[in-house]
Amino acid sequence: MRDYENLRRPRQSSEVALDRHDEETIRKYQLRLDTSISCSRYLLRQGLPFRGHDEYEESENKGNFLELLKFASNLNELIASVVLDNALKGDKLVSPLIQKDIVDAVAKETLNSIMEEFKDDVFGLLVDESGDVSHKEQMGVVRYVNKMGIVKEWFVGVVHVRNTSSLSLKAEIDSLLAEHSLSLSKVRSQNYNGASNMQGKFNGLKTLILNENKYAYSIHCFSHQLQLTLVAVARENNYVGDLFDEIGKLLNVVGSSYKRHDVLREKQAEKLGEALNNNEIETGCGLNQQLAPVRAGDTHWGSHYRSLVNVSRMFDSIMDVLEIIELEGETSTIRNDATSRIAYLSSFNFGFTLQLMLNILGITHDLSQALQKKDQNIANAMKLVISVVFA
Repeated sequence: MRDYENLRRPRQSSEVALDRHDEETIRKYQLRLDTSISCSRYLLRQGLPFRGHDEYEESENKGNFLELLKFASNLNELIASVVLDNALKGDKLVSPLIQKDIVDAVAKETLNSIMEEFKDDVFGLLVDESGDVSHKEQMGVVRYVNKMGIVKEWFVGVVHVRNTSSLSLKAEIDSLLAEHSLSLSKVRSQNYNGASNMQGKFNGLKTLILNENKYAYSIHCFSHQLQLTLVAVARENNYVGDLFDEIGKLLNVVGSSYKRHDVLREKQAEKLGEALNNNEIETGCGLNQQLAPVRAGDTHWGSHYRSLVNVSRMFDSIMDVLEIIELEGETSTIRNDATSRIAYLSSFNFGFTLQLMLNILGITHDLSQALQKKDQNIANAMKLVISVVFA
């Protein structure tokens, strides 16, 4: 239809309209477009937002994109002569739609470059799931490529999934592969966390893909398996189970507000200052960094150990904050929770179980770190294994 209209009214066709512009107009447009693309590429590389809260002319900060464009015009008179106020009113190339078009074009070119690199070669799947700020489950998909002896990881995209069941994840992976003309038969490895919907023996994502492609081997990270198994076995002991449960409740009481976080940081800074003045701790590059309570996650290897280490190092500061909450808590429920946490942290069972798990998880943590090193000495690794067995 467009070709027919152009033939019927040749003077109004887009080609004729473009030909009317002289070379100087085209040159200015190209420079303006190149500048907008360069600003967009910089923001994308740095992972910075484009838009500002207030982009009106009288605003002092119009957002990263417009401010960066203004900065570029201040450095180059040639750019300044064709952008922003010196551009035609309807041809500034700074609108949100133009920004989105540029970003979309960059994303497509990046994906095309990634796909062109391995074309019909075999590849692997590295999939993880998480929720975003809008409470939508997102699935991040990465291609794990091995070409010419070089192992590479490329991030392909984030896919929205309505639920995290294995069937839903499998359907989204099939859709993504089809979108990029990739075949599931070319998959040679699967890499997931230890969640049941991913690693389940009967209905997990790993099994569903293996049913279609028996060469899509799945190797669960050995350090992750070690930590998950150890924590699961340790939780069978009532005292250890109570320890992790109580620390979870402790983090809810201490870390449920920014005000308590600030008080905890202040107390920790005071304790650190006193220890430094008394020469009780060493100083040096990378030492005595600011700590924060870490919440343990069942699928996050090493998180249980880091959680216990931080609680141990911040014990005095945590007790001070709990005493403040016990006296000044907003409600009786909060004050009672603080009292209960103080009673538990002051008990012998807590102290003994904490030190026991720190010793055990500390040994396995070293082994887990060793299992992830490519240049690990096998003799040293065996010594660590023996230490874990006899621990």
